[in-house]
Amino acid sequence: MAEKRLTKEIAEQFLADEDSVNLNEFTEVDDDAAEILSKYEGEWGLLLDGLTSLSDAAAESLSKQKGELSLYGLTSLSDEAAYSLSKHEGGLGLSGLTSLSDIAAFCLSKHEGWLYLTGLKSLSDTAAESFSKHKGYCLELNGLTSLSDAAAESLSKHEGDELSLNGLTSLSDAAAESLSKHDGYLDLNGLTSLSDAAAESLGKHKGGLELNGVTSLSDVAAESLSKLDGYLDLSGLTSLSDAAAESLGEYRGRGLKLDPYNLPASAAEILRQHPRVDWSSRRPSS
Repeated sequence: MAEKRLTKEIAEQFLADEDSVNLNEFTEVDDDAAEILSKYEGEWGLLLDGLTSLSDAAAESLSKQKGELSLYGLTSLSDEAAYSLSKHEGGLGLSGLTSLSDIAAFCLSKHEGWLYLTGLKSLSDTAAESFSKHKGYCLELNGLTSLSDAAAESLSKHEGDELSLNGLTSLSDAAAESLSKHDGYLDLNGLTSLSDAAAESLGKHKGGLELNGVTSLSDVAAESLSKLDGYLDLSGLTSLSDAAAESLGEYRGRGLKLDPYNLPASAAEILRQHPRVDWSSRRPSS
C-alpha cells in the first residue's frame, strides 16, 4: 500500500462530514491532524486501522478521544505512545502488535477499557504480571498459543470482567488450576481437549467458561464441569458417552450451551430429558 498521509485539512473535513472520508485509507497521520481527530465522539468510534506508524505526539492527542479507538494496523508501539494510549477512555484496538515490551505492557495495563491485543504471539511473565492489574472490562490475548504456568498464575488475577485466551491450543494442569481462580468470564475456545485434572480445576471456576473447541470429554471431566456455577459453552462436543451426558444433565449453573446436531444421538436424547439444559441458550450479557 502506497503511503497516504492524513492531514489537518482532511481531519477537519472528517469532523464536518464523517461519511466524506474513509480514515482507514491513511497510513500516516500528522500530529496536528491527530489533535483534531481527538475531538471525534461518533457512535462507531475512531477507526484508523490503516496507520502503520504513530508518533508519540499523535498518540498523546488520540488518547483524549472518547470512545472506541481502533489502531489495528500498528505493528509496533513505543513505550511513550503506550503510556499515552493507556489514558484513553474506551475500547482500544491494538491487534496488529505481535510483540510488546515489558514497559509498554506495564503502561497499557493501566488502560481501563476493553483492550484488544489479539496479535501478540508471546507474553513474558513480567508482562503477564502487569496485565493482572488491568481493570478494563475485557483483556483479549487471543493470539497466544501457549502460556507459561507463571503467566497463567498472574493472569488469573486480572481484575476485569473477561479474560479471552482463545488462541491457546494446550493448557497445563497447573495453568488450568490458576486460571480457574479468575473471577469473570474465561474464554478458552482454542482448546480441543481437556485433561481430567484441568477439568476438575475449571469446574471450580466461579464465572462463565467457554470451551466450544473441545470435541470430547471423559466421564470424569464431564462430572467435574457439571459443577460449574457460571455459564458453560460446550457446543463443540462431538463425542460424549451416555454416562458423561447424565453428568452434564446435572449442571445447575447459569446456562449450558450444547449443539444437539453435533452430539451422538443417545447422548443428545439423555440431555433432552434434563430441563436445565437449554440447547438454544445464549451467553448472558454479564
